[in-house]
Amino acid sequence: MLVREDDGGVLAVGQPAHAWLAGQLARAWGNERFGAVEPWEEVCLAAEQHDTGWASLDLEPSLHPDTGLPRGFMEMELDVHLELWRRGPRSLLSQSRYVALLVSMHGWRLYERRDLSRLPAGEAQMIRRFLDDQRAFQAELIDALRGDPLAAPHVERGRLERNSLLIWTWDYLSLALCLGWSPATARGAPSADGRVDLTLTRGAEPGLHHLDPWPFAVPALSLRCEGRRLTGRFSDQGELRRAFARAGWETLELRLAPG
Repeated sequence: MLVREDDGGVLAVGQPAHAWLAGQLARAWGNERFGAVEPWEEVCLAAEQHDTGWASLDLEPSLHPDTGLPRGFMEMELDVHLELWRRGPRSLLSQSRYVALLVSMHGWRLYERRDLSRLPAGEAQMIRRFLDDQRAFQAELIDALRGDPLAAPHVERGRLERNSLLIWTWDYLSLALCLGWSPATARGAPSADGRVDLTLTRGAEPGLHHLDPWPFAVPALSLRCEGRRLTGRFSDQGELRRAFARAGWETLELRLAPG
């Protein structure tokens, strides 16, 4: 869950809602400088579904005892987080092998970046097992997709890495927009001839943000996702979940324009 604090309290945005926003970015992406997205449908679907493992969990949020608010996605217990990232990609096999592959690569990338030498031995071992499991799952999928004439060109190493980095970029930009990070920099976004940093800044009008350089095929972009409005703090998980079940829905509307 994303916990967006503002003057009205807290807007609790589910991970799949944030992923929907990432999918909106994906479907607008691409111009002469940033190139095309290929295969279009599969990569856009992977962006939209990259947090599918959270769908049920975000219907019943966990309480963070220190804040009295829902526990944010960066505050989850390690074993719960790892299980979500194991379950999510495998659930997508019923939809698309290529989508399952990209989502597995995304979860793997999240943990591959960690410095395991700085973690307790037990946690480091859990992460190593997760990384090994995801590598094996990815190798199995790549081998199968190489036998599919339509999919084979898209599991070539360079194409696969580009698509994984695209999802990484859209995920970061969506998080920055949902959580109000500004300025924020999406580092190493894939372009047509290399990688480039994208800088996101808040505009003068409510909901407006600027992005530089501009990676989209349209001159401006309107985005939206949904969350539930919570007010106050909660003393126990039961109280939080009852309030969450009653909470009103709110649409978060955002706009992107060139910087």
